[in-house]
Amino acid sequence: MHIRTSFPYETTHEDLRIPLPDGTRLYARAWRPITDEPVPALLEYLPYRLTDWTAPRDHQRHPWYAGHGYASVRVDVRGHGNSEGMPTDEYSATELADGVEVVNWLAAQPWCDGKVGMFGISWGGFNSLQIAALAPEPLKAIVTVCSTDDRYDNDVHYMGGSVLAVDMHAWAATMLAWSCRPPDPRYVGDAWRDMWLRRLDEVEPFLHTWLDHQKRDDYWRHGSVCEDYGAIRAAVLAVGGWHDPYRDTVLRLVEHLPPDRVRGLIGPWCHQYPDRGLPPGPAIGFLQETLRWWDHWLKGKDTGAMSEPLLRSYVMDAHPPATVYDTLPGRWVGEPAWPSPNVTTVTYALQGEPVLVRSPQHTGVDAGRFFPFGNEADLPPDQREEDARGACFEFAVPEETWVLGRPRVRLRLTSQVPRGQVIARVCDVAPDGSSTLVTRGVMNLSAREGRDRVVPWVPGATEDVTFELIGIGYAFPPGHRIRLAVSSAYWPWIWPQPDAAAGFTLDPSGSELELPVRARAVVSPLAFEEPEQSEPLGVAYPATLDEPRPERLLVRDVAKGEWRLEVDPRYGGTRMYPDGLEFTEDALETYTIREDDPLSARTRSDWSIRLHRPEPAWDTTIRTRSEIACTAEDFLSANEVICTAGDEVIFHRTWERRIPRAAG
Repeated sequence: MHIRTSFPYETTHEDLRIPLPDGTRLYARAWRPITDEPVPALLEYLPYRLTDWTAPRDHQRHPWYAGHGYASVRVDVRGHGNSEGMPTDEYSATELADGVEVVNWLAAQPWCDGKVGMFGISWGGFNSLQIAALAPEPLKAIVTVCSTDDRYDNDVHYMGGSVLAVDMHAWAATMLAWSCRPPDPRYVGDAWRDMWLRRLDEVEPFLHTWLDHQKRDDYWRHGSVCEDYGAIRAAVLAVGGWHDPYRDTVLRLVEHLPPDRVRGLIGPWCHQYPDRGLPPGPAIGFLQETLRWWDHWLKGKDTGAMSEPLLRSYVMDAHPPATVYDTLPGRWVGEPAWPSPNVTTVTYALQGEPVLVRSPQHTGVDAGRFFPFGNEADLPPDQREEDARGACFEFAVPEETWVLGRPRVRLRLTSQVPRGQVIARVCDVAPDGSSTLVTRGVMNLSAREGRDRVVPWVPGATEDVTFELIGIGYAFPPGHRIRLAVSSAYWPWIWPQPDAAAGFTLDPSGSELELPVRARAVVSPLAFEEPEQSEPLGVAYPATLDEPRPERLLVRDVAKGEWRLEVDPRYGGTRMYPDGLEFTEDALETYTIREDDPLSARTRSDWSIRLHRPEPAWDTTIRTRSEIACTAEDFLSANEVICTAGDEVIFHRTWERRIPRAAG
């Protein structure tokens, strides 16, 4: 990593309050080049608190852009951080309308030349796409990283029509805790307490809303730009990683947006910006790459950004199973179009007699983290134990085979119950028997005719079920075997259906795996600069005397047949900021299930956050607890929030809901 200390422009920064039509003011921080000429503006728009939580990351890139001639502006969403107003649901109509107002406000400032770009990762990547679909006139280009065009089927809520137990719950619990954090008196003054209390009175667990909409209805269509790609007028640089759950969005965007206004980039990365150097690498000079994009679209410079292939992707070499990789070997390849003329579908027919697939309910405990962040226990370990819990079909690899795109399976199933799930995984089996997870996919059997409807299976009926797996770029070496593993459970990623213990019968005749095989002979030289960032903020991460708990701990109660997975998401821990703020957060997620009982599934998430500043004295804490259990008919949720200022409990509320299992 090269830390840049000098730039073409000297820079300055200031904190702003951006007025909205209803009188609400959004808190913003703007880094600008020192120049008499107006320049384009770049916007990153998030609920994640610019004065503390994202401050280290913000400081890596916003000053860098300012040093290259852009006004780079970070804005807190309404009701979060030091912005006024009340918090809303994620990507609400209010949030997006506010975003349009911010774009227009930036364009009207005397230091802006009227052109605006927008960028972000995850939430910021989502709303960059969504605001681009609203087409404010000044917004000319966006860079969307680790984002989705489909809020229902490619987000943290549902997968293949099934409830994503692992992140439907964990992310809702995280946002419950994060939404309850107070404004900082250093930046809003004595009004912080009244602002906080008003916010707390408005907070509702996202989980309730998400479980109230178990089918793909209008709630999920809102903000899903796949409903109308034609609404996007800005140029789009779409970026993802093969270890990020949103990577298929890049493939869909380069397929559906006009080729003269889109480019795609997929590396081996996790859910992080590609310049941060977090595993797996290799990292790239991502800021330089985006500067080429901004200079082309916002300054009219010939940077070669649109001369690059439509899609640049990293085809990873085979690697032994591990939960973390510093760097993954492979090569960059370029595609002139998508679907690519370099990719051919190769069909592998399944062989054998019909087999009953009745996976134990803890199948999936070795799935790894849904959102890998570059931590040591994020990625799936050896899959041999998981493979043994389902039906496996293997195919020899006589010569090196590159896979690039979304595999597909067609499975002939017979089910004796109306509800269930099928999970397909593709693994790379080495000569020593080790099994590396390559990709996977899920289908809720009642969603087989569309995510917007529930069609129970006729007990005893036989049907062919077809679904795609998550996209991948991977090279199978000769002498290895391609393994297709099929299971009827995948906990805790997928919440089990009430009838899941019955499983299904899989008939290999009429069943097949389709792999998108990429030609090895067509390789163009592609290269990136080394990662570069501006000087770090200077946040300290003090060591503590406590023994750190495991990131992922799996506990089996042999007598009860119960499995418990404990996950420490490790978002940040304790850190101390240059402005005197001490920020401490601790979280533990727990997923429990009995191997023979899908109705035993339950999740729990506990959060504790403390924001403290010694001078002047300020001390606040937020504690939350969130749980989900189930019956055959309902999801049962319980949430609790306790907030204190000093020794005083200023807010305490609990919610209990019983939500019918319409589809999940």
